[in-house]
Amino acid sequence: MDKELYEKELRKLQAEIVAVQEWVKNTGQRIVIVFEGRDAAGKGGIIKAITERVSARVFRVVALPAPNDREKTQMYIQRYLKHMPAAGEVVIFDRSWYNRAGVERVMGFCTEAESDHFLEVIPGLEGEIITDGILLFKYWLEVSSKEQEKRFKSRINKTEKQWKLSDMDLEARRRWYDYSRARDLMLDATDTKFSPWNIVPSDDKRAAHLNCIRHLLSEIPYEPLGEAIVTLPKPDKKAAYDDRKTMKKRRFIPQDFG
Repeated sequence: MDKELYEKELRKLQAEIVAVQEWVKNTGQRIVIVFEGRDAAGKGGIIKAITERVSARVFRVVALPAPNDREKTQMYIQRYLKHMPAAGEVVIFDRSWYNRAGVERVMGFCTEAESDHFLEVIPGLEGEIITDGILLFKYWLEVSSKEQEKRFKSRINKTEKQWKLSDMDLEARRRWYDYSRARDLMLDATDTKFSPWNIVPSDDKRAAHLNCIRHLLSEIPYEPLGEAIVTLPKPDKKAAYDDRKTMKKRRFIPQDFG
């Protein structure tokens, strides 16, 4: 997709996301957005597009590391539930409890029986989340094998991107079809009427960003922002002093530093 057109359309959508933010703050609404997909599907990019113009106090991104020794002894879902939103918050999961249906199953971090049990119980849990008044949205970013290979090679060939490529990513590439089967099992078990999966083709990242954001906005009953009338006050002269003098003694970085 053309970059100039993308940026123009994204700015419009980001203005609407700001309206969502104000609606969430004013109504006390709670929203959870789950992003899942293979490695290099583009989850980070789409999350950045959503959160770029809003407050981190309202839009909170949760990207949990591998569980520590204590968390391994807890109920599996426990460490995710503590990140659920309070009133006036939007929580975005960059990978979520669905790790148990994907990476944990494929890489052997849990047994197939544990993963199967998870798939049996998670629709009920999501039903409870929704019944409690939280708006829950689930997006699966679908990248093709050819495009994933292209993105991995780009990471290998560019020094500034090599940090994005881990041994786990390389193994995931080898197990492409294992991940496909795990994905199919997950979608079959958890794509419900009350909590459906929304599939976002992501070979074209820019188009994926716009399509996903448009869909998300269409699902949220927010109110558009009105034209705000703001008068900018002038500094209170009663408290005036020459603050430039006090700053002259500070350590400034030269404008032509380096």
